[in-house]
Amino acid sequence: MDIHTQARPHTLSRINAFSSADDPPATSSTHNLAGIEGFSSSSSSSSTPAASPSSEPDSFIKTADVSPLIHPRDPQSDHDQLDMMDSYRESQASSSTSTLSLGSDSPATTPGSGSENGDHRGGLADMADLHLDAEAHSPFSQRYILVVGGLGFIGSHTSLELLKNGYNVIMVDNLSNSYPGVLTAIKHLAAKECQRRGRVMPAVRFHDIDYQSPAMQFLLDSYSEPVSPPRAAAGPNGEAEAEGRQRVTYRSQIAGVIHFAAFKSVVESISNPLDYYDNNVCGLVQLLRQLSKYNIRNFVFSSSATVYGSKATVGKLLREEDIIHHEESTTDERGNEVKVEPTMVGLTCPYARTKYFAEAILADVAASDPKWRIVSLRYFNPIGCDPSGLIGESPRNTPTNLFPVIAQVLTGQRAQLDVFGRDWDTADGTPVRDFIHVSDIARGHIAALDGAPCDAPFRTYNLGSGTGTTVHEAVKSLEQASGKAIGINWAGRRPGDVGFCVASNERARAELGWTPRESIAKCARDLWNYVRKQDTKNYS
Repeated sequence: MDIHTQARPHTLSRINAFSSADDPPATSSTHNLAGIEGFSSSSSSSSTPAASPSSEPDSFIKTADVSPLIHPRDPQSDHDQLDMMDSYRESQASSSTSTLSLGSDSPATTPGSGSENGDHRGGLADMADLHLDAEAHSPFSQRYILVVGGLGFIGSHTSLELLKNGYNVIMVDNLSNSYPGVLTAIKHLAAKECQRRGRVMPAVRFHDIDYQSPAMQFLLDSYSEPVSPPRAAAGPNGEAEAEGRQRVTYRSQIAGVIHFAAFKSVVESISNPLDYYDNNVCGLVQLLRQLSKYNIRNFVFSSSATVYGSKATVGKLLREEDIIHHEESTTDERGNEVKVEPTMVGLTCPYARTKYFAEAILADVAASDPKWRIVSLRYFNPIGCDPSGLIGESPRNTPTNLFPVIAQVLTGQRAQLDVFGRDWDTADGTPVRDFIHVSDIARGHIAALDGAPCDAPFRTYNLGSGTGTTVHEAVKSLEQASGKAIGINWAGRRPGDVGFCVASNERARAELGWTPRESIAKCARDLWNYVRKQDTKNYS
């Protein structure tokens, strides 16, 4: 079928992006790969260039400084260009003579190739195709998964998992809490795995922008094609209806979006609540508006077990039905069908509330338009890292999660580990948590893209091991993996802490076919491998 399309404005070719054969972005602070993954909290003053892993050179990886041609932090310039683009689109959409065929004659693009100065659009996703078919995860496809926050801890591991599974990936990250060299590591590991499996390396594109900036619309526009509406029926006097002529719809190469870009510190959210509401809630609303405009309605959201609030104090496995946003029927633990009312209980910090509000917004959006297919994944305690030791959890900000803090103790950056409370009603008096390997979390996102029920516009899933581990047991697992003693400062309980927070993962098992694979011991070994690799080099 042929459809009339509008030629892309030349300005769109200026968006800064990197294909799998391109270079990682330059920033005011570039780091070599190991420094990127180190645990030092040095400021962004290092000028060491990014370097690819030296042990196994790969043709997919090159390093050089590349300056962005559009700077996303020039809002007036961006707004002017957006206004120009909108005017151009409205005037040209119905009169354009260029034609794009969606049939087999559409030109193919070699995976991993292509220049942002040319048009990378073609073979566009049908607006009504809201499910990921086999084409969506073929490297020969021109369809992509957009990963917002793609270089962070969970985002980087998920981007890697997508590439290993044959998805073409677009990553967006403003590098506020991540490092550009992570991109080099992701491409290296993906290329190595594709070579091992005898597969073609999927396309990798990276955009150094803030997802809330006007540059995000440039990006979405560059992967979409405005489509002229069908000719309007003639009115009583023979004139076409004006409304029909002006309406513009879009087809996009982006088959789905995974959204990680959120602030996540409980402590920081208490000090800076407005920043958290602005980024985690207002930013989400803005992103959803843009995705809706471009008919991109396959959406996976990064949520948190904190949405359960004081439900976690009950001391039983947490089920998705414990916190819902619209009334629904479910089965209780005895197998009886019951109606559950929406509830919000005991959310103890602004961070938790941003995740709850974000889920509520997503549920409302899906209820208003069943063309959406939204999955919210509630993480419990992600730990570990890729077994290669090349990517892991290394935030620019001071870490607050248990395993990165322990890593700082093991490397001498902290004298002791603070453990809050040893008088809980648990085996050793320390709190029980559900620790899950980050690679299992990453696989959960693939399962959510592929396997969530098509008849559920909005669905939540717990991603947890389903097994409780005390904090002291977790500490001992890292002592065993490293062969080092970890000094502990036994502190009192903190307000808002709970003694038991463990997931029921039965829904994810039954509906997504997802099961966690890795043990707490494997998590500890992988983290220690990562720490050792970073600690053996001189990083700044």
